[in-house]
Amino acid sequence: MCGLVGICSTSRIDDRSWLVAGRDAMAHRGPDDAGEWWSRNGCVGLAHRRLSIIDLSAAGHQPMSDVAGRLTIVFNGEIYNFADLRLELEAKGAMFRSHSDTEVILAAYREWGAECVSRLNGMFAFALYDAEQQVVLLARDRAGEKPLFYHYADGTLRFASELKGLLADPALPRRIEPESLDCYLALGYVPGGRCILQGFNKLPAAHALRFDMKSGLAKVWRYWQLPDLQTSAVPDEAALLDELESLLQDSVRRQLVADVPVGVLLSGGVDSSLVTAMARRSSSKLKTFTIRFPGHGSLDETEHARLIARHFATEHVELEAQPTTADLLPRLARQFDEPVLDSSMIPTFLVCELVRRHCTVALGGDGGDELFGGYGSYSRLLWMENRLGRVPRPLRSLISTTAERALPVGLKGRNWLQGLGADLQRGLPLVSSFFSPTTRTRLMAAEHGWPLVAEQVMARDVSPRVDLLQRATRTDFSNYLAEDILVKVDRASMLSSLEVRAPLLDYRLIEFAFGKVPSRLKATPREKKTLLKRLTMRVLPPEFDRQRKQGFSIPLARWLRAGAFREMFHEVLLDPQTMFDRRTVRKLLAGQDRGRSNGERLFGLVLFELWRREYGVVP
Repeated sequence: MCGLVGICSTSRIDDRSWLVAGRDAMAHRGPDDAGEWWSRNGCVGLAHRRLSIIDLSAAGHQPMSDVAGRLTIVFNGEIYNFADLRLELEAKGAMFRSHSDTEVILAAYREWGAECVSRLNGMFAFALYDAEQQVVLLARDRAGEKPLFYHYADGTLRFASELKGLLADPALPRRIEPESLDCYLALGYVPGGRCILQGFNKLPAAHALRFDMKSGLAKVWRYWQLPDLQTSAVPDEAALLDELESLLQDSVRRQLVADVPVGVLLSGGVDSSLVTAMARRSSSKLKTFTIRFPGHGSLDETEHARLIARHFATEHVELEAQPTTADLLPRLARQFDEPVLDSSMIPTFLVCELVRRHCTVALGGDGGDELFGGYGSYSRLLWMENRLGRVPRPLRSLISTTAERALPVGLKGRNWLQGLGADLQRGLPLVSSFFSPTTRTRLMAAEHGWPLVAEQVMARDVSPRVDLLQRATRTDFSNYLAEDILVKVDRASMLSSLEVRAPLLDYRLIEFAFGKVPSRLKATPREKKTLLKRLTMRVLPPEFDRQRKQGFSIPLARWLRAGAFREMFHEVLLDPQTMFDRRTVRKLLAGQDRGRSNGERLFGLVLFELWRREYGVVP
């Protein structure tokens, strides 16, 4: 895991000072080594911070060039099939000077060109300069585990692993992009290739970008997409279970490879317990980690994790998180670049900070819910479809409109009532929205002219599938997983210089889950994660609790009753310099005091304002 930053232009770059500043703004991503490289013509600059995982020697230093000096790369991530690719490329005549996966990407590009991206199994973001072709290739992994931001203007392309790497250049503007802010307020994240700042973009997951330095043109394209569900034959459930077990075992085996200590983040839930079971098959000595949160009984997963650790005889470590303080929020706001409306970033960071003291790489269970139907909202959506799908849509739309206008923000069930107006045959109810169109308009004090685009943005991204569950899981995979969950894990873990891997996001498992597993083996109105739970019956102890679903959360409502968090929230949100309408904010704060569920909404507003302060961003 590393951090990269670079610039390429149609003309020579004279001001080079910001490149190293951008690199070192991401020192947390790579504390082990740093490098800078400029092309002979002065038109390309690449810089890198290294967290050494594979080949710890100086041979793995980046930026890395091939022997001929034609290709130079900066790379962030891990290629889990690099050993297989290396053998294939050696058979074609390739020679290697290191044992790193970075050099394998160089050789793969030399052999297959830009098509090499589809041969990579891993989590990655990289920039590769081809001096012969005078092009720069950027690419990002299929699920979006590794980030890549860019700014393209006037024949010059800048890019970095984190937005702060680009913002080290004082010449770049720092102004809010209104449509992206509308998406953030509605969804809790900025989706796809959009960015919270005007003039900036994210390279979307499963996409590549080719910058032609002769013409100054940049082309972005998708190199991979989710497969269609095979519906031509009745699936053999036993065969599906066998294939799932085989794929997961091979994915975990590959992701255990490292030249540094590796552990497993074990919560005792379905996903992390299955990862532990598969890891034990490949490792005679396995270390697992569980985090205790003293004083928060509902968050204590110790006993569930102990059961799995005892069963598989792992070297189990129980870590105790110290009480957190509100002072952590400005630090997280700075680290997350684009704000993410997800307070679980706090315990995620605390976990990563503790685990990093014991190992450099940790395997987690991210992806299981989106791939195999694990969220409770999926069962509720199916219940809604079964019970209310035949109710005339005009009547449901009337209920939806009335709920938005008449019910207070934060009232339990309000979002689900608002979702009744959706087209249940082709659309997807936006039941996880944080702020409705009416509330967003009031928050921005813009009765006329505020760009209410979030609902349309999401509607365009909904897969045209007949199956409601397929639409929901595919949309969450491409949006919530990529723009919230994986961003949270990447930024929180990298702040502690810990690499977190997700075996369930091996692209073969993704294609299996969406291409072969029918919806009835994912979720029903009464059951979730059906196929994964059947696998637990094969490989986990019989006393394992398969129905348990524990979210990774904090007691935010309790913290907002009194103390430092409450004081910070009021100070930040009622400051005269806030972007948000203070009358609307006061209503949200008052609603929280009355017991409504506004804590997460308020957290999102506070994080946004703290982020603006940290980076000097203007409306």
